[in-house]
Amino acid sequence: MNTPRVELLRLGFRIRAARTALGYSQGGFAAVCGLSREAVAGVERGERDVTFLVLCTLCATLGCDVAALTQGLPEITPR
Repeated sequence: MNTPRVELLRLGFRIRAARTALGYSQGGFAAVCGLSREAVAGVERGERDVTFLVLCTLCATLGCDVAALTQGLPEITPR
């Protein structure tokens, strides 16, 4: 199984990709979400874990649901 850090990196990459696809700057996205730019940057770099409520806020701003953003996370490997 992958380390939690790898999963946070994957989630952060997905959030960054969705944010940029919608044309949000990091600061603009953070403002709409009610977060600091530093918090969003930390999430996108996989350095910061998020609570479920923050994840819901991010997804609402991105126009997707939590399941779509986190599909395949964590990556399950056969034993």
